[in-house]
Amino acid sequence: MAGRLRNEASAYLRQHAGNPVDWWPFGDEPFAEARRRNVPVFVSVGYAACHWCHVMAHESFEDAATAAYLNEHFVSVKVDREERPDVDAVYMAATQAMTGQGGWPMSVFTLPDGRTFYAGTYFPPRPVQGMPSFRDVLEAVSAAWRDRPEEVEQSAAQLAAHLASGQQGNRRLLGPVRAAGGGAPGALDTADDAAAAEENARTLSAAVEALENLEDREFGGFGGAPKFPPSTVLRFLLAHAAGGATTAADAASLADRTLGAMARSALYDQLEGGFARYTVDRRWAVPHFEKMLYDNAQLLALYAQWARTARDPDDRRLALRVTRETADWLIGRLQVEGGGFASSLDADTVMDGHRVEGGTYVWTEAELAEALGPDAAGAVSGLLDLESGHMAAHGGKPGPDGGTGSTLHFGRRLTAGEEDLWLGCRPALLAARNRRPQPERDDKVVAGWNGLAVAALARAAVVLADAGGHAAAERVRNAAEEAAAYLLNVHRTGPTLLRVSHGGRGQGIEGLLEDYAAVAEGLFALYAASGDEQWYAAAESLVLAAEGRFLVGDVLQDTAIRPNQLANAQGAQAAADPLDGPTPSGAALFAGVLLTYSAYSGSLRHRALAQSLLAHVRVVAPRAPQAAGWAMSVLQILLDGPQELAVTGTDAEAVEDLLRAARDAGGPALVVASRVSAAGGGERTEPAARPGCRCWKAAVREPDPQRPICAGAWCAGGRSARRRS
Repeated sequence: MAGRLRNEASAYLRQHAGNPVDWWPFGDEPFAEARRRNVPVFVSVGYAACHWCHVMAHESFEDAATAAYLNEHFVSVKVDREERPDVDAVYMAATQAMTGQGGWPMSVFTLPDGRTFYAGTYFPPRPVQGMPSFRDVLEAVSAAWRDRPEEVEQSAAQLAAHLASGQQGNRRLLGPVRAAGGGAPGALDTADDAAAAEENARTLSAAVEALENLEDREFGGFGGAPKFPPSTVLRFLLAHAAGGATTAADAASLADRTLGAMARSALYDQLEGGFARYTVDRRWAVPHFEKMLYDNAQLLALYAQWARTARDPDDRRLALRVTRETADWLIGRLQVEGGGFASSLDADTVMDGHRVEGGTYVWTEAELAEALGPDAAGAVSGLLDLESGHMAAHGGKPGPDGGTGSTLHFGRRLTAGEEDLWLGCRPALLAARNRRPQPERDDKVVAGWNGLAVAALARAAVVLADAGGHAAAERVRNAAEEAAAYLLNVHRTGPTLLRVSHGGRGQGIEGLLEDYAAVAEGLFALYAASGDEQWYAAAESLVLAAEGRFLVGDVLQDTAIRPNQLANAQGAQAAADPLDGPTPSGAALFAGVLLTYSAYSGSLRHRALAQSLLAHVRVVAPRAPQAAGWAMSVLQILLDGPQELAVTGTDAEAVEDLLRAARDAGGPALVVASRVSAAGGGERTEPAARPGCRCWKAAVREPDPQRPICAGAWCAGGRSARRRS
């Protein structure tokens, strides 16, 4: 029965282990069982922090009568979308094609070969406002399977053909991925292709203009409710702002407004740090309370960059505080034993035996007075926008005074005095909140998200150190190193990277392209922050492994091994999806680490691969910039350099001073290698002094007349070779 789920890595699957539904994890076995019994497969997709997943589980999957019907007429499969994004992507595309919308929980009905013939999202236990009950859906699907098998087959075949055409669209959008010559339209053939560079620069400026038209000028961000943190777009805007385009100032202003608005809003946890998944309103006042590692990793990196580049001193101070607090929150709340980071905190809190959305986080005025005393509570209430953050219309928890709580946020800039008042009262509020029941944590460790976290923590540590916070920087850098070591020790088995682990043990499928690329991103960032060459070597091995496993001919794929059921559901040919979702696309991440690797190693071939992978930006950026933020940022870095800096010497303080000055003057395009040698070590020229380039001299970037010219990025000879290539 559901006991099959008890030892799964996913907390979401384990949450359902005690259901009366006879759940199977995704794999060949349940589909073979459906074929043996001649019944359809019910695939239920969700994740541990999902509020409505909990609701449907309580209403339907814990109900004995509903479970009995499912067990008799279906084989039921439970899928964690975070553990199996390959499964989620295929069946989400099917759901959106059938219903015009998607979301979780997702309810999909397939043939025993994996092809979808009916799909939806949440279904209530009783009909509501034209929505059928879940039992009605089950009976209708079962009747169609029994009485109209030809219609079921026809529906499955048509939907599979539609999804196959989507894969062909991805292939056309990415184009053939080639290292040199005959590249995809829009790819730069060489670094000196001025015409192509100018066209790409115009494309990125057009993307900034498109984003200006999408901006919510009143409250910040883009679009209306629900409002999500536009993380990959902000990465592009900060990169573009550092360049010399005529739209650079516009990009900086867009980034300033959105980053400032989010930092002052209820999306950001004003007591402890860390960001919620999204807000249900355009004012950023009422969050959907789950906190995801992938959001916070991306946002930590953004605020660290903003802390260095914001034009307003108040914005820089705000960004530095958000950087420090969010890093502390990641370490304190999500770091698991061994050093990795858990996936999420739940949206709900179990209070008095019931799940309450946001129960830990919202406050009544009586609760504020109890924590602070009446006078201080009145003063703090004057700072907060309690009215727009009121949860009454969103199912908020009842407070001791019978009212409904509000979120704590400002929605405006605070004066220096107001900020001092808030920071002075915050410890008492946090202590009171910590005495409440806390949301559950999904302890599974996802490789790609941890890679993003390593990158963010490494960059945050550098920013904190440069700002004088050396103790905080050391703590944050240590956390990055612990997480990196966990990934290499637990998730890596030979050349293969596993996607998930739990309890210090790697489990499940091989990592996807996004996992290999994001972990390499983190390791490169950690190498730049620390100068420790073990991180460079590990990143290099992952880049090369990803190239071998995910680049098949001239087609990039998101998965190295695709289950037969997914191949049947979306056609035999697969291609990587180049568009961002809540996390950057695997293709965009891979382009970024290829570009970084080429800067470190001098490999022109890997630079050309990165260029080829960015061809789709010209098509997507002006029309849908929110879908290509990470790729646009990589293209911006390509146009700006990357700028390469190697610093070595025997005086650690002097090396660090030079690095700090370079980081302040440079931008996201800066690629750094550093080394502090023992006295006299600056004269060494052994290959060990520099990963990736045989003729690098440790002291300065000079050609060695005793060695042949190579393409190494760190010597003038390499520069000359690159220009001639």
